Amino acid sequence: MSRITPSLWFDDNLEEAMEFYASVFPDTKIHGTARYPEGGMGEPGKVMTGDFELLGQRFNAINGGPHFKFSEAISFIINCEDQAEVDYYWDKLTQGGGAESQCGWVKDKFGVSWQIVPKALYRTVTGSDPAGAQRATKAMLGMKKLIVADLEKAYRGE
Repeated sequence: MSRITPSLWFDDNLEEAMEFYASVFPDTKIHGTARYPEGGMGEPGKVMTGDFELLGQRFNAINGGPHFKFSEAISFIINCEDQAEVDYYWDKLTQGGGAESQCGWVKDKFGVSWQIVPKALYRTVTGSDPAGAQRATKAMLGMKKLIVADLEKAYRGE
């Protein structure tokens, strides 16, 4: 088990969120849930807490009520091999009420922020050609979803 596990606070839709993430991320593992008991703080039988794993990262979550909301101050990076993987996660995480943002960021329908980052971003914005890296960075800043071909063209000066 990892020594640090992100813990997510949902209003009352944790079970729906776990099902959604299981549909998006391959090899999702639901490690367990605990339900509110009779006479407890929540609706009896409703999921109180859950432990799950996405792409090897373990998460803990709670249905804690409307007291706290997600913000962009915390986000999760999905490192993608290629444009097809970027497109897959972008489409899946923005469906059903998610929202696009700038520079490869999206919010899913639960308000969780994700950065969908192709490996090409690292190659281009930190490349050995400083002028190319500057052009690629400028191109990235003008994008919502990151487009590998456009980052590479900018880096080459095309």
